[in-house]
Amino acid sequence: METSNAAAAGSDRAWELAAVRRIEADFQRSSDTHLIPLSLPGFPEVDLYLKDESSHPTGSLKHRLARSLFLYALCNGWLRQGTTVVEASSGSTAISEAYFARLLSLPFVAVMPAVTSTEKIAAIEFQGGRCHLVDDPSTIGSESRRLAAERGGHFLDQFTYAERATDWRANNNIAESIFQQMRLERYPVPEWIVSGAGTGGTVATIGRYVRYCARTTRVCAADPENSVFFDHYLTRQPDLCLHVGSRIEGIGRPRVESSFLPQVIDAMVAVPDVWSLAAMHELTARLGRSVGASTGSNLIATLACMAWMRERGVRGSVVTLLCDSGDRYRNTYYSESWLQQAGLGCQRERAALAVTLDTGQVADELSAAWRRAGELAPE
Repeated sequence: METSNAAAAGSDRAWELAAVRRIEADFQRSSDTHLIPLSLPGFPEVDLYLKDESSHPTGSLKHRLARSLFLYALCNGWLRQGTTVVEASSGSTAISEAYFARLLSLPFVAVMPAVTSTEKIAAIEFQGGRCHLVDDPSTIGSESRRLAAERGGHFLDQFTYAERATDWRANNNIAESIFQQMRLERYPVPEWIVSGAGTGGTVATIGRYVRYCARTTRVCAADPENSVFFDHYLTRQPDLCLHVGSRIEGIGRPRVESSFLPQVIDAMVAVPDVWSLAAMHELTARLGRSVGASTGSNLIATLACMAWMRERGVRGSVVTLLCDSGDRYRNTYYSESWLQQAGLGCQRERAALAVTLDTGQVADELSAAWRRAGELAPE
């Protein structure tokens, strides 16, 4: 019996080592993502850069997180050959995780809100994953735990493990990449780095890395409607909860997640959904390529940081994230009929935003709509 158990343990270890090698080999085949400069006439003394995470093999920022979560699970001994992997996700994380599950020949189930775009569902299924849709977004975590237990599988749980799975000092660190790519720019050390608050893992990684390297860079998080992160940043109340989910896929949560660390960020901007979508459409026009709505949220928060710099006469650079392509949202955010039905028609807001970007003067409509906290709070 002891010999049999030892042989089984040796087989599991051999599989784990081979799995880690496959993931690392996949990483070595990929180059870093691009840093794209975007000139804005209204802010001549502020250089804006977009970290294009849509160029990952699975098309979004979440590719980094999925890789880290799989490595974390493997190195903790939570995955075995044949283990069913389960995740709670609104789409992009699940697409990336389905990719890595396929790489390791593991079954994958994504538990997602029923309103998730059909494009994202198709992308998960293309990678060999299965989608389990729920009507109540607040139940995706409990439903994921139930499915994992039922199948003897493992719940990756991005909302718990995102901030600890990613090594904030190196190894797949987006912050390290940003600072390396900025070395030869006019203002090599960004005044601000801006990221949406989704799991909280990316913002935590950036905030920790900035402190670890003793940089003066400030970190700002963007939060959409129907998310508790902004109010948690203000109050630090851990039990905040909503009964509706975010309409900006990929960011915003109805409850406080353990991966969100408000103490490592310097400011937050709460962005109304209509302004996120207006920014998405305006940025798409200015880049000549489509972006997703979470990138629109980032742009609005970035604009708050740039206005903060302008008010203080600060010259410098700002970096934000281009999270994914707009191709995944053709039937939602890029459909005028869908926008109207959702009450998110944004032509007026887009026109006001264009004036802001071209003149540097924040439109009254926007200043009345967003909420700012931390370094960006009105004095």
